[in-house]
Amino acid sequence: MLDYEGEIAVVIGKAGRNIARAAALDHVFGYSLFNDASLRDYQTRTPQWTIGKNFDGTGAFGPYIVTADELPAGAKGLRLQTLLNGEVVQNGNTDDLIFDVATLVSLLSEVMTLSPGDMIVTGTPAASASRASRRCG
Repeated sequence: MLDYEGEIAVVIGKAGRNIARAAALDHVFGYSLFNDASLRDYQTRTPQWTIGKNFDGTGAFGPYIVTADELPAGAKGLRLQTLLNGEVVQNGNTDDLIFDVATLVSLLSEVMTLSPGDMIVTGTPAASASRASRRCG
């Protein structure tokens, strides 16, 4: 039961720990795309989703990184669309993310030091996620 979740990847450019939300975007080098492909029938075999999200060939990243200065601050207001064989299967907007980029960077930096080259995968926008859960039932 292969499923797709188009997501934004945040690429860290400046190290930090306990980063204030107001300064979080200063630590972002750029953004890319990530396809969080999941095998739903395996994902539900354990209480943790790890097994369903780590098959060979899943988790496609890139192929490009767009620098932060080329996009709206925090990648706000961007359409995130996933196609499968030319058909639109997911259509969302970064405004619908449960946690915005600044919040993700700040919160994660509370528990780990973020280093240049680290990537944070944002998750699927809320509107797209609800459609995915209906699809995968």
